[in-house]
Amino acid sequence: MTKLVSKAAVSTPSRAISRNSTPVSLLPMFSQNPKRCYSQEPTGRGALLPEFSLKDKVIVVSGGGRGVGLTQAEALLEAGAIVHVLDRLPVPTEGSDFAKVAAKAAGLGTSLTYHHVDVRDQKVLNEIVGGVADKHGRMDGLIAAAGIQQETPALEYSVEDSDKMLGVNVTGVFMTAQAVARQMINLKQKGSLVLIGSMSGTVANRGLICPVYNASKAAVLQLGRNLAAEWGEHGIRVNTISPGYIVTAMTAGLFEAFPERKTAWPDANMLKRLSYPEEYRGAAVFLLSDASSFMTGADLRIDGGHCAW
Repeated sequence: MTKLVSKAAVSTPSRAISRNSTPVSLLPMFSQNPKRCYSQEPTGRGALLPEFSLKDKVIVVSGGGRGVGLTQAEALLEAGAIVHVLDRLPVPTEGSDFAKVAAKAAGLGTSLTYHHVDVRDQKVLNEIVGGVADKHGRMDGLIAAAGIQQETPALEYSVEDSDKMLGVNVTGVFMTAQAVARQMINLKQKGSLVLIGSMSGTVANRGLICPVYNASKAAVLQLGRNLAAEWGEHGIRVNTISPGYIVTAMTAGLFEAFPERKTAWPDANMLKRLSYPEEYRGAAVFLLSDASSFMTGADLRIDGGHCAW
C-alpha cells in the first residue's frame, strides 16, 4: 500500500450540507430562492457556480494514475476536492504526469494522494478506502475509471482472458463502489458515485472486435442502475458516464496498426471527430457536485452523437 502525497496541508473538512426534509406546499417551494441549499458566497463574474464546487470534499478515483482518470482527478482538484487515486501502476516518479498534477494540487491548497492497489483485491481495497475515510472524517465521492481493453475475436477468447476482463471492468468497479459506499453509510453521509462505462455498453462497435469489453461496459451501466436503487435510501447517488472514442496513447497505437480507423471512427459520429480526455472533465465535476443533486440511476452518454443515428 505505497502512497505518494502532495505536500499541501489539508484543511479541516467542512460538514456535509444538510437539506431540509420537512414537507412544504408546492407554491411556497417554487417561490423560494433556488440556491437555498448552496453556499451564498459571492461568485463574481467568471467564478465557479457554487453548486459545482467540490471544496473540501474527499473523492476517490480508481484508474487515476494516468490518462482519462488522471485528467478527471485534475478537474476535481481544480473544483476544490481532496483526491485519492487508486491504481495498479507502479508508484509515479518525479517528472511523471501524476507528479505534475500532484504539484498543481499543492498550489491549489488541496492534495492528490496515490495508493498502489489492484481493484480486484477486496481486502486491501477496503483497508485503503477505510483509511482515507478515517483520515478525513468523511467520504464524498468516487470516480470508478479503472478498466482494461482487449481486442480479440469471440471464437479466440480464452477463459483466462475473459475472466481477467470481467474481473477488472465489472467486479473491480463493483468492489470499489462497495468500499466507498460502505464508508458513506458508516459515516451516515450522503455522496455520489460515478462509474465509467462506454458507448460500447449500448452498441456494438462497427469494425472493432471486442465482445467481452463491450459486455463488461454494458454490465457497468446495469450495475450503476442497481446500486442507485439500493443505496438511494442512504442519500447515495450512482450514475454512469459513457464516453465515445477518445484520443489517447492507446488509440494512437491502434491508428498505426489500423490506419483506416483514423477516418472511420470520426465518420461514425455526428461531429465527425474524436474526443479528448479534457472533454470529460465537466461531466465528472457535474455528477459529483450538488449541481446534479436530483440525478441518480442515469447514464450520461458523451459520444458525439455516435449512438443517436
